[in-house]
Amino acid sequence: MASSRDRQRKLARAKLDRQMARRASAARRKRQIQAGVGAGLALLLIVLGSIWALGGFDRKPKATAAEVCSWTRQDAAANSNLKDVGTPPTTGLPTSGTRPMVITTNQGSPVTVQLNVTDAPCAAASFAHLTGRNFFDNTKCHEITAEGALRCGDPSGTGQGGPTYSFFNENVPSAPEPTPSASPVPGQPPLYPAGTVALVGSAPGANGSQFLVFFKDFNPTQPSYPIVGTVGAGLDVVRKIGGMETVDNGSGAKVKPKTDVVIQSLTVGEVTTEPATAPSGSPSAAG
Repeated sequence: MASSRDRQRKLARAKLDRQMARRASAARRKRQIQAGVGAGLALLLIVLGSIWALGGFDRKPKATAAEVCSWTRQDAAANSNLKDVGTPPTTGLPTSGTRPMVITTNQGSPVTVQLNVTDAPCAAASFAHLTGRNFFDNTKCHEITAEGALRCGDPSGTGQGGPTYSFFNENVPSAPEPTPSASPVPGQPPLYPAGTVALVGSAPGANGSQFLVFFKDFNPTQPSYPIVGTVGAGLDVVRKIGGMETVDNGSGAKVKPKTDVVIQSLTVGEVTTEPATAPSGSPSAAG
């Protein structure tokens, strides 16, 4: 009997040992799972914290508007002829259509101009900016050029004045195909017909406020003036000014009108969808 009871006790003990082993194994697995989950959560928190620190959860920034024009600041301390009127915006500018510009002088009826926004958006934006600050009002057209144009837009009257910014060329005519003769090809339209309005910089490609109004056809072999618009009415006034007597401008050049040509006001209107028109040119031969 004792042997039978001993055997039963051994079997019960073995069963209990197996149960305890299973429970211990289950407890180890549970601890391993918990440790793995904890480590995973810790890693996730570290990653999320890094993303947050780097701004990954910031609201997505709105796309910025494309830059239409770029303005280069000029130093008024280095050139006292410059006038600081700020700079036009670089974005949100119109890039198509036309804008009316009216030049009122002391020499007759107003000269109306159609600015070509499609081909010269930055020039049109610059004119609008400057007229909004009365930049041209009560300034003199200081030169009648040998090319057959009236030069205006410099408050200093020196040819070196303008705003404290400049911008690059746009809409410069293409040079004509070279020919054996230096003369223009018969029947070829001039690059700058009478009635053309173009920019002229104090240095090539450094445009500001100065502009030319051609009263004669001009057909250079190497065009350099960016075309910004066309005279619609008042070309007869410009031609009359072009025929004025000229005097020394103080630098030895006899190009200054003897009688002052004063821009009393210059205004620019809103953009229209009207397409730009080409100047009709001069009935006379190209200058």
